[in-house]
Amino acid sequence: MNRMTHLPDRLPARDRNDAAATAAPPPTAHRSRRPTSQQWAAWAFLAPVTVYLVLFYAYPLYRNFDLSLRHYTVRSFVQGDAPFTGLANYRAVFDDPTFAPALTHTVVFTAVCLFFQYAIGLALAVFFHQHFKLSATLRALFLVPWLLPLIVSASTWSWMLNSDSGVVNAALHAVGIGPVNWLTSPQWALTSVIIANIWIGVPFNLVVLYSGLQSIPHSLYEAAALDGASAWRRFWSITFPLLRPVSAITLLLGLVYTLKVFDIIWIMTKGGPADASTTFATWSYQLGFGSLLPDFGPGAAVGNLLVVAALVFGLVYLRVQRKQALA
Repeated sequence: MNRMTHLPDRLPARDRNDAAATAAPPPTAHRSRRPTSQQWAAWAFLAPVTVYLVLFYAYPLYRNFDLSLRHYTVRSFVQGDAPFTGLANYRAVFDDPTFAPALTHTVVFTAVCLFFQYAIGLALAVFFHQHFKLSATLRALFLVPWLLPLIVSASTWSWMLNSDSGVVNAALHAVGIGPVNWLTSPQWALTSVIIANIWIGVPFNLVVLYSGLQSIPHSLYEAAALDGASAWRRFWSITFPLLRPVSAITLLLGLVYTLKVFDIIWIMTKGGPADASTTFATWSYQLGFGSLLPDFGPGAAVGNLLVVAALVFGLVYLRVQRKQALA
């Protein structure tokens, strides 16, 4: 029995080492080194994006929020000793008589622009999806308003809608309609900037929605046509439902862009006449930089209202997308 017990000790040294190496578990250091290196690589790739977001998004948002909670003047803005006032700037904004018209104009401007930009862009996308001759050339020409600098587009529309020498009034005069004070009348100023912004935003909707149409299988249209579905029925039963995710992101991006439109309105009407085309974007600029005694705090407060509105709609979009993914 003892001889059987001590038999492994009589094995050659090389065999004993091989058996020990086989039986011993691998060192934990080698198992944990690879995940650690992968984590460091992940952080290395994530670091540039994180630094960019902190420097150009998080910090400006923090500074704007801090600005809205203090009483800043030109002197305190330079020296940095502005007193803390809490929500006084927000109360001043809500009590200002310009708040209600600016809110109304912002809602009307955003809603009307989004509706017509999406409707016209969708109609053009479906039209160009037919792949007729010169469709690519015409589609490229529709991108010109989107590619032009906004100051050029706004200046061009200001010239076209000029009351005395504009081509729009000249065309109306040719058909017997009197001149319209597009930019100087309180009844037409907001309409004028809406028309210009619709013209600028249609190409973006056209490009995104046309890309969405490209992903819809053509076999679905062939099957619907064999079943006797009309073109209108195919659009509402196939095209529109399958474009819903693309439409959602298109409308969200259009909403965020339209909420903060400033340059077009400022170049064409400067928010006037008599605040007839003032939105939150132009009002924020007027408060902060439009006078000899600027109110930086209320101007920042109005800007924060725009940020909150964009954030709310962004969260609504994410919630809708999550429900659609779970459905």
